[in-house]
Amino acid sequence: MSTIDKTAFAPLDRDGRLLNAVFKGATAVKGRFGFRGDIAIEFQQQLADEKRPPDKSCEQVIAAANEGETHFSFFAGFLLSFGYIRQLAEVLGEALSPSGKYILYCDNIDLAKRFVIEYGGATFYILPIDEATVYNELLELLYLEKTELKKLDTGGKIDAVVNAGITFVGDRKFIKSTYEELLATMGPVRNPYENRPV
Repeated sequence: MSTIDKTAFAPLDRDGRLLNAVFKGATAVKGRFGFRGDIAIEFQQQLADEKRPPDKSCEQVIAAANEGETHFSFFAGFLLSFGYIRQLAEVLGEALSPSGKYILYCDNIDLAKRFVIEYGGATFYILPIDEATVYNELLELLYLEKTELKKLDTGGKIDAVVNAGITFVGDRKFIKSTYEELLATMGPVRNPYENRPV
């Protein structure tokens, strides 16, 4: 059975960045460790032993790493701002690889467009999120039937998404861009605690 200490998740786990885990463990695929939850990007200053939620997170993460490998084979999540990708890449560090598949849904990019960028030594597919969850968005993107996955446990659902995700190749709808270009065109960062833009 795969253990976290032999995967790309280990440094994040040691730093206390794997939060709100719905799933965190070995999946049915031999050698694969999966995670579904949030990853802290930037922590708030903490006083004494108090626990505060992070200032910035990559939320609704669905990710997998193979035992003995230092990178994620698949990583998908939600960012409140596209601009957080810089800090996310710094946090993930060596866990990013040209051979991995990375999909990010961002709240403040053009709702009508999809992008692909090279950043941190990896390729990221950047998509808007349409008032849905990352899981539902991935099912649509990867042509997975929700009814067929309903009978699976959480680990099985992660395996289904990862198996489809690692073979994903963006079509011509994905516009090749750069981090700097998207940063210049992104909208304001929404306050998640209010029903209006900041």
